Amino acid sequence: MSRDKAAPQALEQGPERSNPLEGELATELQDLRRRSLYRELEDSLEPLARVDFTSNDYLGLSRHPEVIAAALAAAGEHGAGARASRLLGGGCGLDRRVERAVADWLGAEEALLFPTGYQANLGLVTALARPGDLLLSDALNHASTIDACRLSRATTRIFAHGDLGQLEALLATNPGSRRRLVLTEGVFSMDGDVPPLAEMERLCREHDAWLIVDEAHAAGVVGPEGAGAWAAAEAASDERLLARVVTGGKALGAAGGLVVGSRTLRETVIQGARSFTFSTGISPAVAGALEAAVAIARGAEDGRRHLRGLARQLAGSLGLPTPPAAVLPYIVGTSERALALAERLQEQGLEVRAVRPPTVPEGSARLRLVLHAHNSSTEVEGLARELRDDPPAAQAAELRSAAPRPWFVVGTDTGIGKTVVSAALCRSLSDGGPTTYWKPVQTGDDSDTDSVGAWTADREVRLAVPQHEFPLPASPHEAAAAAGDRVRFEELEPRLAREIAELEQDGRLVVELAGGLLVPYDDAHTQADWLARVRPRLVLVARSGLGTLNHTLLTLEALRARRLEVELLVLVGEPHPSNRATLEARGRVGGVVELPTLDEVGPASLQTWVERTPDLPR
Repeated sequence: MSRDKAAPQALEQGPERSNPLEGELATELQDLRRRSLYRELEDSLEPLARVDFTSNDYLGLSRHPEVIAAALAAAGEHGAGARASRLLGGGCGLDRRVERAVADWLGAEEALLFPTGYQANLGLVTALARPGDLLLSDALNHASTIDACRLSRATTRIFAHGDLGQLEALLATNPGSRRRLVLTEGVFSMDGDVPPLAEMERLCREHDAWLIVDEAHAAGVVGPEGAGAWAAAEAASDERLLARVVTGGKALGAAGGLVVGSRTLRETVIQGARSFTFSTGISPAVAGALEAAVAIARGAEDGRRHLRGLARQLAGSLGLPTPPAAVLPYIVGTSERALALAERLQEQGLEVRAVRPPTVPEGSARLRLVLHAHNSSTEVEGLARELRDDPPAAQAAELRSAAPRPWFVVGTDTGIGKTVVSAALCRSLSDGGPTTYWKPVQTGDDSDTDSVGAWTADREVRLAVPQHEFPLPASPHEAAAAAGDRVRFEELEPRLAREIAELEQDGRLVVELAGGLLVPYDDAHTQADWLARVRPRLVLVARSGLGTLNHTLLTLEALRARRLEVELLVLVGEPHPSNRATLEARGRVGGVVELPTLDEVGPASLQTWVERTPDLPR
């Protein structure tokens, strides 16, 4: 590998600088390196010498002879550059031909060509939205959409990835906005999945909103003639489909971005998109390449069929779901592991890259595996073999495929009896095999791990050491700060993988969280964020008496917003028949049981309750 290592080394070894800002910047860069978040640029064309499993050139059109010939011809006829913004006479006649070709491809009236897809998203959203409008954006949308929402100054609400229930709730509870736009991708760039577009359009019709779909990673890959995820969705209506965005630098193999929609939309974007008005147009060579690439992509059904077959092959070899398009996320966990694995694969001649925070959430560093029409089945099998042989990757795979899933005990508040319930759950589960108890973050001097150990001493229950222990009895982020430390969120998932890996055959794992569901781990993450990532089986603990209805139903609502369901609700305290009946009717959980106040908590009293409660997991 040929990498530019000189710059970061100079930061560490260079002479002392008189400019204090240089010193601050050098320190910040060193911190990125320490956290394995430093990005490096290749200093050669070496990636082209490896088997491509990373680029977005899905159909291989960047090196297609007809696309290259069209680019050369356009440059020869129209020159190297666009010379000015299109509103000042820049560009050439090929720009309009590309716009009409893409509009025809997607079955729309019009399109508008931007220099990049990033600029297309910025221009579209900021031309349509302003203060007083409402933007509803999927949590995993691309940075260009996120920045567009911010620049528009419209009210922005984020809904959990692909969560129709939360989207509908946001639409229903924000009725007063002048204009409401729902923003999503057709194929998500880092996760490779497709959202429920037809249902989103239906919600837009029902709640007077409009749908925008970024087709960057879908156009050319999915749908009839490769026309994208919206075309593949075969929705009953396109009444509320306002716009799609197509990028030229992915399946089309060139560059640029296009906003696709009605004639009125095109004119609106021309008038209001600063990223269009104040940008020099694309070069004639790019326009020529795009025009040729669109025609080839429309007829590339054999390439798409081959690509889909490779995706099935790789996913099957790795024990993963088959992706609907060309992107297969292979989550490893930490940035360090992702980097090490990517570098090892590159040394084997496989062009694979690590994707790390902030591109993806903390703890979900991954290899973004991309299949192409120009890959072969032999190449794909070679990649799968290397991944299967990698210890960190195998550990992550074990976490994904572990059965049964771990049980997480979460509460509506602190001090409500989660530890007692965790001990009872360990007693119940240990009837079926050895059980492990783990409290990832312990705050306060009283050890919940020691308590569970005392209450299960007569059972085969292993006690795992907490990941963090802080003396202050407070929320994890506050207790960590008081100790001069932080909760290292990115390490929780790898640690969970290790705990699962250490389970004996038929073993079970009980994980007790700290405080309530939305307790912060740090400035960016709550306990709910971790639950949404690992998707365990859930036991919710709540008070039985006054106030429980509001706290419990709000907690259940927050869990469902993350597509998480509770298998068992435990109400702790003096039995309250009315509250139990209400929560059984409204909570829609797997089951509801009551744990009355015990005169003394110990192995005998807990075992008596376990034996009298047949609905407990066994």
